[in-house]
Amino acid sequence: MTTRDIHLEALTATQQRILQACAGTTSSGGASGSGGSGGSTGAVGTSGESGRAGGAGADAGGGSAGGGAGGATGGSGDSGVPDAGAGGQVGSGGTTGTGGTNGAGGNTVTGPCDIYQSGNTPCVSAHSTVRSLYGSYSGNLYQVRRASDKTTKDVGVLAPGGFANSGTQDTFCAGTTCIISAIYDQSPKGNHLQVTPPGGWLPNGGKEANATAAKINVSGHPVYGVYVVGNGFVSGAAGVGYRDNTTSGVATGDQPEAMYMVASGKHYNQWCCFNYGNAETNNMDNGPGTMEAVYFGSSTQWGRGSGAGPWVMADMEDGVFAGQSFDPPPTNTPLIADYVTAMLKGRAGGFALKGGSAQS
Repeated sequence: MTTRDIHLEALTATQQRILQACAGTTSSGGASGSGGSGGSTGAVGTSGESGRAGGAGADAGGGSAGGGAGGATGGSGDSGVPDAGAGGQVGSGGTTGTGGTNGAGGNTVTGPCDIYQSGNTPCVSAHSTVRSLYGSYSGNLYQVRRASDKTTKDVGVLAPGGFANSGTQDTFCAGTTCIISAIYDQSPKGNHLQVTPPGGWLPNGGKEANATAAKINVSGHPVYGVYVVGNGFVSGAAGVGYRDNTTSGVATGDQPEAMYMVASGKHYNQWCCFNYGNAETNNMDNGPGTMEAVYFGSSTQWGRGSGAGPWVMADMEDGVFAGQSFDPPPTNTPLIADYVTAMLKGRAGGFALKGGSAQS
């Protein structure tokens, strides 16, 4: 993949619908994994136009904000700096969008992946520990493993298109502790996320998130996000992260792709990199422009926005970019909100970064 020109552009009507549908949703990881730096409460989710081939980063790196609802594949791994996995919790104001009435007069849920599909850019990965990202999805969202006997339990939804059945986790984990051992891809591609394997900046691999550290309430439903912690620049120190190095249907080279995540807007740090997106399949830094992931935080090691941050930026490998950064003054302004929706769009000859409050 070649490094892309970066600019900011206005949201299209379809993208505005996606942002509205994503408000308050979560998921964790990117189709090939999820990356990031540090201890956050975000969540990640579904991918758009197609994702690049690759695993996602999940190395440690500080304390940045959590993932989000969306992302067209894996996380990251940036030059010289470890990354960490997909983040924690989602905005309490967000609800699954409703898409009109069906023939019987009942409401039909419209999820973010339904909107992507309507634009002929179907999701190739869709991760959430909070809710279905398709109106008809009724499968499992994630898996937990308890410390007492190392057994696992899948957590599904309360109803098709609905929120996670968190009571399943509560009952299974009663009297012990649990970690999130898998985050299932809701798309037909089967790009499920598991803990980052050994390699690159994590010779011993990543670690799994505490399953109860990001409990929140969304529209009256108790749910759990993915809480990310990391140890920054300590060589080999494991941070929370999930990755898939054998993805299906994900974009490669400079093929177009889009991704988004919903993350905590209050829990982030100044380091690279908390990411959700598309990265190399070997856990390594393969050179400039060999990955593409959406980042949220206040890193200034490469690019930056105006003010003190935090900003939505793009991790392209060997560089984190915020758009026009130096001359003229930066056009990427700080994003101050309790929960944020961060979006990245990449295509040959063009690039876009978008962000806003996930609750409005």
